[in-house]
Amino acid sequence: QVQLVESGGGLVQPGGSLRLSCAASPSILSFNAMGWYRQAPGNERELVASITSGGVTNYADSVKCRFTISRDNAKSLVYLQMNSLSPEDTAVYYCNARRQMGGAYGAWDYWGQGTQVTVSS
Repeated sequence: QVQLVESGGGLVQPGGSLRLSCAASPSILSFNAMGWYRQAPGNERELVASITSGGVTNYADSVKCRFTISRDNAKSLVYLQMNSLSPEDTAVYYCNARRQMGGAYGAWDYWGQGTQVTVSS
């Protein structure tokens, strides 16, 4: 069974920083990519950042200069360092794990429970 456990969300002032953590079981090495998504009220869930098993990263344009995704394979942890936060970053942030299946099976996505990030003064 895949388990993704998120932590690190909370309330932060504009300009502040937070680091989100995602603990994955089984190991993140068993997934083709890990990522962070977010969903604000009334909005669609959107990709924030992702990192492939090969270490290639991808960021949404709105966060690419402020957020950094990283991983610790030995600890099976994925992080999202968020700096220079603004109210527009307020959302529920979800950890995502993607596993590419062979043949016609496509890809399976697994999700954490989400952690609330609120940026407000």
